Amino acid sequence: MSNIVEIAVAKTELDDLVERALAGEEIVIERNGEPLVRLVPVPNKPKRAPRVPGRFKGKIWIAPDCFEPMSEEELKDWEGP
Repeated sequence: MSNIVEIAVAKTELDDLVERALAGEEIVIERNGEPLVRLVPVPNKPKRAPRVPGRFKGKIWIAPDCFEPMSEEELKDWEGP
C-alpha cells in the first residue's frame, strides 16, 4: 500500500520522502485530493564487467593497404595553420 502525501507537505519533507522511497516505501503525491505522481526508487543498472585488454587479439584483421600515406597538402590541412 502506498502512502499519500499532499504536495505542500512533500515540498517541505522531500528529503525524508526520498529516504522512505529508497527504503522500499511507495509514496504518492497528491494535489487537492487527486493523485499526481508516485515516488519510487530508480532501479539500479546492472554492473558491467571490467574491460579486458586484448580480448579481440587475433580476431580483427586490417588490410595492409587500408591506409594510404597523406600528401603534404593533406598533412597541412590536418595539422592546421
